[in-house]
Amino acid sequence: MPTRRSVVQSSRSSPSDRSSPVMTTVHFDEAIPFAVPLRRRFRGVTHREGVLLRNGRLWGEWAPFAEYDDQVAARWLAAALEASTGQWPSPVRDGVDINAIIPAVSAEDAYQLAQDAVLNDGCRVIKVKVAEAGQDFQADVERIAAVRKGLDDVAARQARIRIDVNGAWSTEEAIERLQILDALADGLEYAEQPCGSLVEMAQVKEQVSVPLAVDEGVRLAGAFSDVMADQIRNSADVLILKAIPLGGVQTCLQLAAEIGLPVTVSGSLDTSIGLSSGLALAAALPDEPRACGLGTGRLLAGDLTERTLLPEQGRLSPMRLQPDPAALAQARIALSADRVAWWNDRLMRVRNLLESGASW
Repeated sequence: MPTRRSVVQSSRSSPSDRSSPVMTTVHFDEAIPFAVPLRRRFRGVTHREGVLLRNGRLWGEWAPFAEYDDQVAARWLAAALEASTGQWPSPVRDGVDINAIIPAVSAEDAYQLAQDAVLNDGCRVIKVKVAEAGQDFQADVERIAAVRKGLDDVAARQARIRIDVNGAWSTEEAIERLQILDALADGLEYAEQPCGSLVEMAQVKEQVSVPLAVDEGVRLAGAFSDVMADQIRNSADVLILKAIPLGGVQTCLQLAAEIGLPVTVSGSLDTSIGLSSGLALAAALPDEPRACGLGTGRLLAGDLTERTLLPEQGRLSPMRLQPDPAALAQARIALSADRVAWWNDRLMRVRNLLESGASW
């Protein structure tokens, strides 16, 4: 990739302006494709791939999943440029609570992971993936029951369980299944994106007592509007904000202000460099966020930093991190030549798209 000094300029002033083309100049000093291994398959992948962008001494992470098109990936690039050019706001708190995450694993593994989350990381909120492709609902039932038992067996009776459905259920399935899982969890804190659309979620919200959180309904919705804000408020009780996929910390702060729901800040299976963006957002929100989904460092078998960001006593503090040269070199050579070329080509396309303003 070319070596250049980055300048990021945009006339956008609020999320409501996204429907208008915005000309943006995008440069960066360095772009380094990488791959880090995961401890177990998650979202269908065994390695987390992406590109680190450097401007001066600051870094940003650009790692949109392979299935996302260039328009979606442009938002991720805007966030990486925001991070690498020092545009984060000052924090208003020195740390945030963190939820542990349990993938769609067996009941036996879920039981152990729930206990590890309490005993090793001090977490008191556990997010559990359900509705995994290729699994039936019985697997979800067994996983939630195992997590509840695991927590109770280490005297963490007050620990809460939240689930993430990733929009996989129909309205009818959500209404029936949420009641079952709510009973097994001894009261779900909330269910994240039980159905794919805001309309479906609003229908579920009328029928169940489990609070609902919206993620994909905001993140993949395209142009934001006042009408959409009303739809979100009618369909959800909690707003999930992911700093990188939504275009950066500043954009997320604007969304939080316009929508007005309680917020959970979550990550996007980031390395520790990327997790710093989520922590910057969580620390800058005017109101204390709910336990944040930024404990995904536990899913990594490698990283780009000397130490992986992991919760201590259930909390993390905002910080800017530098990649470790040895770790970054190892992550660079872990990527095949074909994948390096794929990421470089994708970055050039998305950079051109972001510069044109056509993606927003």
